[in-house]
Amino acid sequence: MNKHSALPHQTLYDSDYFRWSEHQAALLRQGKLTLLDIENLAEEIESLGKSDRRALMSQVQRLLVHLLKWQFQRPRRSESWRKSIQMARDAMSRIVEDSPSLRDAIAKRLENEFKLARRNASRETKLPESDFPAQCPYSLQQIMDDDFLPES
Repeated sequence: MNKHSALPHQTLYDSDYFRWSEHQAALLRQGKLTLLDIENLAEEIESLGKSDRRALMSQVQRLLVHLLKWQFQRPRRSESWRKSIQMARDAMSRIVEDSPSLRDAIAKRLENEFKLARRNASRETKLPESDFPAQCPYSLQQIMDDDFLPES
């Protein structure tokens, strides 16, 4: 693609993303591959994977916060917490079902997400961070297990 043909793509990409995406889809369906905005398409495809990973890690962190609260604030346990735990697991399962390789991302990022969850659990419970384990006490299998709830 020469410099001049890239300019209309970039202009449309910057000014009307929806129209740009429809145009790119039409070009793909018509097999007009040389007219595609390859650079922006590649970025968008890449961002889809990153978006799924971010959504999954957000649910992992949400789940970990609630598991910590469940474990360390036994008197405050509620059906609402149980539902939040299940909803996070359901969301995680849907993402992993669509992109099974993201299950590995949970294992790779678990400790990092746990550190954030530990800090957030401390803020939400008003308990000192030191009251919570320094490392994630839950295995990936436990995290994904619909029936797992930690005991104090």
